[in-house]
Amino acid sequence: MKPIDWRQLYASNRAVIERAGGAPVNLPAGVGVSDGSGAWDERTFTVAGRTRRALVHPPAGVEPHTAVPLVCMLHGCTQDAASFAAATLMNDAADRHGFVAVYPQQERGDNPQVCWNWFLPQHQARGGGEPASIAAIVRELVGTASPWTIDPARVFVAGLSAGGAMAAIMAATHPDLFSAVAVHSGLAYRSATDVRAALAAMAHGSEDPVAQGRAARAAMGDHARAIPSIVVHGTADARVAAVNARQVLQQSMTANALAAPERSDLGFDLARPASTSRGRDDGGHAFTRSEWTDGRGVVMHELIEVDGLGHAWSGGAPGGSYTDPRGPDATEAIWRFFTQATRSPGS
Repeated sequence: MKPIDWRQLYASNRAVIERAGGAPVNLPAGVGVSDGSGAWDERTFTVAGRTRRALVHPPAGVEPHTAVPLVCMLHGCTQDAASFAAATLMNDAADRHGFVAVYPQQERGDNPQVCWNWFLPQHQARGGGEPASIAAIVRELVGTASPWTIDPARVFVAGLSAGGAMAAIMAATHPDLFSAVAVHSGLAYRSATDVRAALAAMAHGSEDPVAQGRAARAAMGDHARAIPSIVVHGTADARVAAVNARQVLQQSMTANALAAPERSDLGFDLARPASTSRGRDDGGHAFTRSEWTDGRGVVMHELIEVDGLGHAWSGGAPGGSYTDPRGPDATEAIWRFFTQATRSPGS
């Protein structure tokens, strides 16, 4: 079968997507897709007796025996795996830096807007619901039956909006699987437990991110460990209020300090980053980058606040689903953060 250009696929369906109010374009099962530099496939996974789908992109030219990192990408509402990959340009990054990218697909039957159900208790714990499905997909790719060799110490999760909120859940419920987390325009773990509370958190933030940090530590159970986190958010986000960015960080910092009480260097003060800098890409948005480092000087938490950015992936593809190409480049920033967050064996 001749590979399909996924950018052209998305562009040719953009008008249809917009008329449908952002409804995603789904690829037929088994279709091979190419971005011109490396093939990717839609794969199916059997999880708890049901079929789950995901698109998988191995880096161009990777040898089967070469151990490479994996980045699990969780799309937002009204997106699907294909449109999210096109929007974030993460496949291009995978080819440049040599990692596998996997995009689990939410099903419309599970949520009418194709959102991950981050706001419902049955999807906020290990061992069931959507976290179990996403983890099963990643574990199968990491496992020996996979056609690629994945380094288990370099497995990461990232997401946008509802996908960002689900990424925070994955970090809390599966710290033994993921070495670091990236939350773009999302919300902290357990910010809500029903639809009404979800809308309130999106508009105003949650009530107590410290309590959510304690809840995240409890969700880690016997697998508790400190999880490095990077947060990207726009100051003009009208869909998920910018206050949620710092609440994600507060929740993560609190959970990490509780997960590793022997490490006094994890008691971070959100108001006192180790460094803060201002920047602007050529022709793009100005932004503030803040970093919190541990006793070894390793960045454990990073916050990128983008001036004037709405509810969109910063530095994404022009015309993509929920993107603002003016930057800064969130994809590159997230990957740079992930490269320093390799998990030590046995940790």
